[in-house]
Amino acid sequence: MLNSNAPIGVFDSGIGGLTVATEIIRALPNESIIYVGDHARCPYGEKHADEVRRYAVEICNYFCALGVKLIVIACNTATAVALRYLQMHLPIPVLGVVKPGAEAAVSHSISKRIGVIGTPLTIESCIYTQAVHQLLPEAIVHSQACPAFVPLVEAGKWDGAEVESIVRQSLEPLLEKKIDTLILGCTHYPLLEKSIQKVIGPSIQTISSARSVTQLVHSFLSEREMLANGTSESRHMFYTTGQESFMNTVLQSWFGLSGATVAHLDIHESLQSISNL
Repeated sequence: MLNSNAPIGVFDSGIGGLTVATEIIRALPNESIIYVGDHARCPYGEKHADEVRRYAVEICNYFCALGVKLIVIACNTATAVALRYLQMHLPIPVLGVVKPGAEAAVSHSISKRIGVIGTPLTIESCIYTQAVHQLLPEAIVHSQACPAFVPLVEAGKWDGAEVESIVRQSLEPLLEKKIDTLILGCTHYPLLEKSIQKVIGPSIQTISSARSVTQLVHSFLSEREMLANGTSESRHMFYTTGQESFMNTVLQSWFGLSGATVAHLDIHESLQSISNL
């Protein structure tokens, strides 16, 4: 029996998953979060699927050792290549970000012409096309890989002339498809939403999975009577396999989480230490 006051594990290749983690913190204040940003191996989207799956397994094994009650893969690429495997092999539930995003897009689209942008690996997997067609078989889905976006976000470049130029160049082929809804199929991309919206214009609705995933987390925990009961104070821990100073800056300056607890994580060393206990 899982402890309802146990934390939720959330992970991503870098800072993009913070869009999900911070939304969960905002909407579910009694819940505690352990976040892992795998900055040392970011970006995932241009790596081989087996490699990304191995990274996801390592991080999830670490979460299991910490006793989390639920894992949220706040990374579209890892969801595409590892979700099913993790759900089959882990002793605790695992949720991904693709299905909630697809559901939101289908509910918003009027013309049934839906665009998807993501990392090369996410787009190659066709996971969004499949998810949308399961919900709305007659939908027309156009996908576009945007490999330049994650490096921009991880470099702290979220808007401005340079960013807008790169966004415009990346999205031009998609805009010719006359879509009315655009799925931001990477959790890094909402951090570029100002520039993306400027390029695509007001007639196209952007879909970020952060809010939809949070709603899924709430319903999933509620249905299983696993919501934190508020008898203990919620606590949040943010780990990075990269530089702690960068994570601190991101949390404080960009997400407004001052005083957040941040630590460096050596995933292999931590798993070895746990196995020796």
